[in-house]
Amino acid sequence: MSATLAQLRKQLTGPELKPVYLLAGEEHLLLLEAADALRARARELGYTEREIIDVEGSFDWNALAQANASMSLFASRKLIDLRMPTGKPGKEGSAAIIEYCEHASPDNVLLITCTQWSKQHEGAWVAAVERSGMFVPVWPMKLEELPEWIAQRMASRGLRADRDAIEALAERVEGNSLAAAQEIDKLALLHGDAPLDALTLEALVADSARYDVFKLVEAAFVGDAERALRILDGLRAEGEQVPALMGWMLHQLQLLARLAASNNLAAAFRAEHIWPARETLYRKALGRAGRGHWDDCLVQAGRIDRLSKGRGFGDAWNEFERLLLAIAKPRAGVLRAG
Repeated sequence: MSATLAQLRKQLTGPELKPVYLLAGEEHLLLLEAADALRARARELGYTEREIIDVEGSFDWNALAQANASMSLFASRKLIDLRMPTGKPGKEGSAAIIEYCEHASPDNVLLITCTQWSKQHEGAWVAAVERSGMFVPVWPMKLEELPEWIAQRMASRGLRADRDAIEALAERVEGNSLAAAQEIDKLALLHGDAPLDALTLEALVADSARYDVFKLVEAAFVGDAERALRILDGLRAEGEQVPALMGWMLHQLQLLARLAASNNLAAAFRAEHIWPARETLYRKALGRAGRGHWDDCLVQAGRIDRLSKGRGFGDAWNEFERLLLAIAKPRAGVLRAG
């Protein structure tokens, strides 16, 4: 049986970690925070060495067995951080993960994270993880679940918001947990622990408006290339780094690609839990290009992510500009030209 995030949090309070954890889903904020919590607990329990393995392209799955078998250079315990965005290890990868689960070293913990996930991803390797450790699918929050999540997060940040303020923020972020988390952090800085009502919240959120990645994506999706590039320049001037911007961009492009592949767009919007107010945003983008173009944009986004982390040759900011132009004006052919 799969576990919930609440069950994971409870398990992390125990004296020992399980040999294997699989955290998978497209609610990226919740996934990231769950993985960070596991890494932090591992450090507390003496897993002071961490080996990061990125599954990309023609990945050699022997690396996983080698990581499991190799002795730690600096500590007796090690966390193996396997990042597999697609959630599809293939035949060789499935066998490697099953082998790991069956012969896991007692001195290691394997954390597998996947940022693309559906029921179709589950197979024998996932079952092996469940037998050996814990599988936590991170499903997108339902619209009716968001206010309670916002209330809990506000309370954890010391905010004392009334129900109207909570509902106002839920409506403003339109189902976007990452945007909600960002606004809550701003409110905690601006307002502290004083009582917070809806009118005060609206005023504070409006007054704290700044360049952010959500406005960046929206400008590109509606076809406003000039505004998108201006926001990107603003983010860069404010000291933002490309890796911090790519998470939401990749999430939205993956969503757009799934929508483009659907034969029934209305049903796809319902399946993706997209607020009606945001449908126009996606419809504008989808009206400018077909599925193949959005697949190309995803490939470019992945390239930018790698460049920003020092893997490959090129300027990540320049490539980001090309991506924004391709999203806003597909007919310009800027990706093909590169």
